[in-house]
Parts: sequence; C-alpha cells; structure tokens
Amino acid sequence: MTGHQEGTFEALRVQLQEAAAAFADGPAALEGILLGLVDDVDRAAREPLEIFPVCHHSPASALAMARRLREKQPKVVYLELCEDMTPLLTELRKCRLPVAVQAFASRLDGFPEEWAPLSVVAPITEASAEYQAIAYALDTPGVELVLVDRSSDHVFQWDTRRGRTETAGTDTPSAEEEAALHGDAVGVEIGDLRPRFAELEEHLLRHGRVRHWSEWWHQYVELPLGDSDHDTYRQAMFLIGSLFRRLAPGDAERVRVDEDRERYMWTRMREHLAATGTDPEDCLYVCGAFHAASRVAEFGVDGGDTFEISPRTGTTWQYGLIPSSHAAIEAQFGLAAGSVSIAATVWAKNLKRTRVQPFRLAGQAGAKKARPRKASAVTGASNAEPADMLTGFLRRPPVLDRLDEAELLGWSVDIVRAARRNGYLASTADAIAVFETSILLAGMRDRAKPTPCDFQDAAVTCIEKDTVPGRRDVRRLVEIMMGGDRIGQVGYEALPPLARDVHDRLAPLGLKLEARGVKRALLDIAGRPELERCSDVLWMLRYLMPHGAARPIMGERTLGERPIQESWDLALGTHQRALIELGYEGVSIEQVLEQRLRRAAYGPQATAATVLQAVEDATLHLRSRRLADELGTRALEVLAAERSVDGAPEVLRRVRRLLAYYRTSEPVLPAWIESFVKTGYAHYCTLLPTAFADEDAGVRQVAAMLGFLFSMESLALSLGCDRTQLELAVAQSHPEDPSKTALLWASQTQLGTMTRSELRERCDGLLDNPLALPTYPRYLSGLLHALEPAPALTDFVVEAVSNAFGRLPDPVLLPWLPTLITTLRAGGADLAPLLIREAGRIFPSRLGELDSWVPPWRETQPVPTRTTSDQGAGKRAILLDAHPAACDAVAALLGCEGPWEPAATGPSGLALMARHPTTAEAVEALLTRL
Repeated sequence: MTGHQEGTFEALRVQLQEAAAAFADGPAALEGILLGLVDDVDRAAREPLEIFPVCHHSPASALAMARRLREKQPKVVYLELCEDMTPLLTELRKCRLPVAVQAFASRLDGFPEEWAPLSVVAPITEASAEYQAIAYALDTPGVELVLVDRSSDHVFQWDTRRGRTETAGTDTPSAEEEAALHGDAVGVEIGDLRPRFAELEEHLLRHGRVRHWSEWWHQYVELPLGDSDHDTYRQAMFLIGSLFRRLAPGDAERVRVDEDRERYMWTRMREHLAATGTDPEDCLYVCGAFHAASRVAEFGVDGGDTFEISPRTGTTWQYGLIPSSHAAIEAQFGLAAGSVSIAATVWAKNLKRTRVQPFRLAGQAGAKKARPRKASAVTGASNAEPADMLTGFLRRPPVLDRLDEAELLGWSVDIVRAARRNGYLASTADAIAVFETSILLAGMRDRAKPTPCDFQDAAVTCIEKDTVPGRRDVRRLVEIMMGGDRIGQVGYEALPPLARDVHDRLAPLGLKLEARGVKRALLDIAGRPELERCSDVLWMLRYLMPHGAARPIMGERTLGERPIQESWDLALGTHQRALIELGYEGVSIEQVLEQRLRRAAYGPQATAATVLQAVEDATLHLRSRRLADELGTRALEVLAAERSVDGAPEVLRRVRRLLAYYRTSEPVLPAWIESFVKTGYAHYCTLLPTAFADEDAGVRQVAAMLGFLFSMESLALSLGCDRTQLELAVAQSHPEDPSKTALLWASQTQLGTMTRSELRERCDGLLDNPLALPTYPRYLSGLLHALEPAPALTDFVVEAVSNAFGRLPDPVLLPWLPTLITTLRAGGADLAPLLIREAGRIFPSRLGELDSWVPPWRETQPVPTRTTSDQGAGKRAILLDAHPAACDAVAALLGCEGPWEPAATGPSGLALMARHPTTAEAVEALLTRL
C-alpha cells in the first residue's frame, strides 16, 4: 500500500491489529488476513472508475443501486454479464419478469459433441441491482450500457467441468415442477456471494441461529444495509467480498476461472475507455462483491498487465429470452426455497418505506408511467479522499426491529385460512398459537422481530401435526403466502419467429395460448375444414415438445386416415421455454421436425426399427414423400449392416403398416420398400439358423423374423428372391430351447415339410412322457409365438392349450399360467384376438352343451385298412403284369432272380403277400423314400 492509502482506514487497521494480537498466539497469520481485508476495501474504494458491488437478487443492493443512479447519473454503465447478450436486453420491456436471458447452441464446433446442447442463462428479477442498471441505461438518453463479462462461448472454454453449477445441499429446495424452467442450463452467477469455506458457513449459521445461508444473509446483511448510505454500503460489501475471497481455499480451478473473469472484465473496460475517450468518473462498474475486491494485476483502469482473450470457437450461438421463476432461480443457484419470493416482498416494503423511485423499463408489464426525472449533480468526485464509514458500521450495535404485531397477526390469520383451504383442520386457536410461537422462536434466536423463517417454523409446528391432507404442506403454503412463485412470461414480440408462427397458426382455435395453465381445444374438422391445419400443428408440437404441452384427449393420427373430430389439452404458456428453444433450431416447426428425423435416422445409435419409425413420422406429420424415400433408403442400409435381431419385432410391425399404407394410397410401391423387402428376406434367411441357436435371441425376436419371411414371401418372390433360401435356413436350424423348438415345428408345418398329424403326434408324445411334462409349457409358449409367422395354426394352438389344461398336473400347470398371461399381454394386439376368435368358433356357445361336447380333435376318424381279398390281389397282379420293369428293378435290388410264371398258372406269390403283409409295407416305404 502507498502512503496516502494508509491514512483512510488507519484507525481500523490499528484496531484489527490489536484484535489479532489478542486472539491469536502470534499476530502474523490472523493479522495478515484482517489487514488484507482492509487493504482490499481501500483499494476498491480508491479506484477512479467507481465500482458498485452487488449481491444477486438482493433488495438492499437494488435499493442502493436505484439511489446511486439517480445521484450520480453515469454516462456509461459497465455490467457483469456475458458481452454477447447485449442485443437481448432491449427485449426485456416486452416481457413480464422474472425472465432469463439465454444463449443456446445445438450445433457445436470446437466442443465435444456429447456436450450438446449448450445453454447459458442469466435470470433477471425486478428486485435486483442488475435490472435497475439495465432499466436506467436503456431508458435514459445518452447513457451507454456495456456488458463486459466473458462470452457464452468462453463460459464453456474455461470450465473443464462443462460449467455445471455447484450448489450447496443445505439450501437446495425440493424439486418442483417450476424449478425446471431453466433445464440443465449453466447459470451465470451475477453477484454470487456465498462462503466457499464450508467451516466458515457452518460457523456463521450456528452462531446466527439460522438454518440456511439465505436466512443468515437476510438477517445480518440485508436488514443492516437496507437504510445505510452509499459509502457505508460499498465498503461493507467490499469487506464481505474480500472476506469470502480470502477464506476460500476450495477448488483451485474455480478460483482460476474467477480471476480470469476479472481480468477479462477489466480488459474490456479499458478497451472501451480507450476507444471512446470516456472519463472514468462518468462511469459505473456493476459487479458482484466477490469480484469487486479483486487482487489481480489487471485490476483498475491503470492496471499494467494485459490479458490475452482467446478467440471464440466456431460454435453458432442462438439468443433469446425464456420465462423464469423464483423457484427456478432458487434451484439453480442453491438458495433456500422461498428466499427469492421473500426478497421480492422486502423490495416492495423498502420502496414503500423509503419512497425511493425505482427504474422500470417503459412499456413493461406492470410498470407504472414514468415520471419526468430531475437532473441532479454528482454527489462527489471519484478522486476525493474516501471517508472511513466501515469502522462506524462494524462498531454499531445490531438494530433490533420493532415487533410489527399487525403484520404478524395478518400472517397468522392468512396461513390458517390457506391451511383450511388445503384440507387442514386449522382454527382460530391455531392462528393464536402460530402468532405466539413465532415471537417465542424469534426470542430464542435473539431476534425481536420474527423473520419469515421463524414464522414458517412456527406454522409447521402448530398446524401441520403429523400428516399432510392435501397436495401442499404448510411450509409450501407459507412460501406461497409470502409472495408465491412468480413466473415470468416472454411477450409475443420477443418470441423467436418459430414461436410466433405457432401462435399465428393456432389463432383459429380462439384460445389464449400465451397464458399459463391448461386450455381445452375442440376441433370439429368435419364442420370447419380450416381447423385441419391446426391439427397438423398440434400433432407436430406433440412430437417435438415435452409431455403435457400438447396432449390429445380424443382423436388419433394414423397412416391413411383423415381426422374428423379432435380434442386437445394445451399448455403452451406453461411450456413456453421449450417452445422458445425450438426456435433456436429452425424458423418453422416443419424444419425442426425434419432435422430431428434426420438426426434420428443418421445417428450412431440408429437401427432399422428407429429409421423406419422416422419414415412413418415423416409420412404421418410432414406428408413428405421426398423425405420418406430418403429415410427409407437409409433404413435399407442400416438393415443390411445389422447383425442383431433385437429389433425384428419392431421392424416387422412398421414394415407391415407402411406396406398397407402404400398399397392403398399409391399406384405402385416405392422403390425403397421393394428393395427393403428383398434385402430383408435374404438378410433374415441368413441370420435365422444363428438366431435359433443363440441364447441371447429370444423366441419373440425369432418369431418376428419368421413373420417377416412368411408374410413378405409373396412380394419377395415376385421381386426375384428364391424360396429355397428359406427352406435351407429352416433345415439348418437346430434349436435347443423348447420354445424355439416348437417354433421350428410350426415353421416346418407352414413350409409343408411337416404335416399337422406329425405335429400333433409330437405334442401328444410330450404329454405322454413324464420327463417332458415340466418343459411342455415352454413348447406351448413357442406355439403361441408361432401365430405371428403362421396364423393358420390358430386352431391347433387352441387344441394344444386345451390339452394342456386338461392333462397337465397342477404343479406344472399353475406356475405356467403367469407366463401364458405375460405372453398374451406382450402380443395381445395380434395374438389374443386370434385365439379368442378361434376358441369361440370351436367351443360350445352355451354352458349346458359343454358336458356332451366332444372336441373336434378327439372325434374318431375311419382308418383305411388294407384289403387282402382276391379281388384286390387280382388288381395288383394286373398292375404287375402291365409294368413288369418296376418289379424286375425291385427284384434286382433285393438280389432275387427267376423268370416270370405264366398268368394262367396263377400268381403263387400273392398268397405269401397275403400271409406276410409287413414285407410289402416295408418295400413300399423304401420306394417312397427313394
């Protein structure tokens, strides 16, 4: 420190040096910290460019800012905010606060792709010093507002942890629906003031007898600084920022980023001063108190060192305003639940008490008509010797607020009324108990006036008891009563072109879609054909936006059908942020939807099923034959490269649906789907033997493969495929799993290589074998899945299931029933109706007929018997005489030689054949095989 700097706070230095010697073993360590605090305050107070330290969303900072702006009337306001967000600030007058300024990037160049999308937000409330500075600069002629903090691109360049905001667990509010308005965006911490030394924060909370850091700040900083003068406010905030800075041994990476931000801001301010020639005395630098007490070499307009600012990456950033809320701010910045709402209430009280006229943007929702402002002289020159106001402030005893009984009584009555509306059995006695308990808790915590936190604790103790009858507990009711979770709204003019286009296209519905809440839309498309365009927009919004933004109540959209009537629940105002972020991806929802479909089809995780889904969505929502053909060709490429059969069921379902659509709506099939069927037929024939033997391939996947092969067989054969491929694939399949074995039997039956009688014999053989009974339900499971490729076996499956119920013992039957139900539920849309329809045809329709009913498969059938009559023998002899070459060939095969006997002597061999028919039957079987 120089000699002239030591005189201002010399008395404070002496007192702190004596305190360090008294409380520490040696004056070195503690003295260095305490005197360092004074040096930081002195350095910041003497800076020619006036530094105004603030705390984010602090009513005291906002009040002091409004006062100072009216007194000093600076010509240039430097603000700690991302410099690339400057064009957005003029749009704030078209919004209802709180809102957040957002920078968004989905296409990255210079960052890892897994980081996408990147998002940076800076929430702004009316009870903040930042908003006062913005409103003053934008509505005062001749005043320039300059944002000097690092750009959104540098936020991610410098943060190796991807810029994730770290929040303390003590102040993190419970997860609420509105707390997600910022999503996973990185928050720009303007005026962040919180100890980074955990032991220090714990010490302050314990000795302050509070639970949350927000409560400590309100009690011991907000209230004392609320009525202080400008110099006292600045020096106290400098001291707090220096204290937290010097007692912050935490993350070295975070400290490095903070110091680089300070170097960045001072570099930008010196560049602006040099370029414009502005006098530093006519400027005001608004920043967080943590950065105001900076010790970097670049500090001040006379800083000697130069900081090299790295260039931005090639990432394209989009900018806009998104709605914010008190709960979202609390969740993102680690504040106690309800603290921002309480700050808004304190701000309103401070304005009423002090009669300070705040700055509000002209034309903003809720803003009063601006009064003409009178010019006032600057209160003091920046080169004047700063007075020591800090010593008196630190020695001043705490001011105890007088108990406002009327206010506390009103709170008590209001919370009881709110509790009764939410199902609590609260009464006047509970209001009295809350009133007295609040005073008692405040006294126990050395406070004359109960704070909102004291009142909240008292209300929970006296009203909530042991259960919560409604959706909200008492703690949440107190937060709502103290100001509620105010939610901002972005005006129509400030919306991106896509969002405005959506509102314009939905205007025929006649609903206030910009308002929050759920709106019911009824679309009589048959009576009003122009509403079909609204229906198209709503279905695209349902695809693109989160669940609940556009939810259909009645009506559906399927291929080949036109809507008649629809009913929707719309909450576009509630999901305004999601709609705004769609505008960052394109200028229309059709463009965004096409980009999403292409991204899904060409992504690294794309499968044939997902690409076919994209084809269907393109046809369904965009009605684009061009895009559908392009994505269909991509599906063909993905299918040919797949070596897994996991997606076979989905592929089969979607191909069938697309084929049915094209056959009814197009004169000829598209070339891509013909190629897909042809390629898929050969592809699944190749994978079929492996899938039958692979344990990882389930029976459902194999059944879907067979379903594709059998159902697409006629089309595939007409396109040049060979049925021998399928026959060889089935012949080469040798499964070991019982369910797949039954599936193979069904396939062979469908191909004709196995008869139904043989299939029935195999199933009966399993039932007759005691060792095979435990596995029989698994065979039935395979037969149930076989209905996918072979629906003609439905009657046989009904027969097999009926036999199982009739012949399986209970220890085997009962454990199998859940598996049966699960199988039918998984394929219930297709399998269950087939079985029910066939069972209804076979079984008797009346209960009385059941006793005498005989299943068709148990009816006796006449068995043809061989005749050994002479007449039959004579016919066979005539056949032998007519074709002796065949008999000679058989005789030569058996090694028999001899001439034919004359026919007159009679066929002596026929008598032998009549006595031993088994030999003839064996010969017949041999000839049949040959």
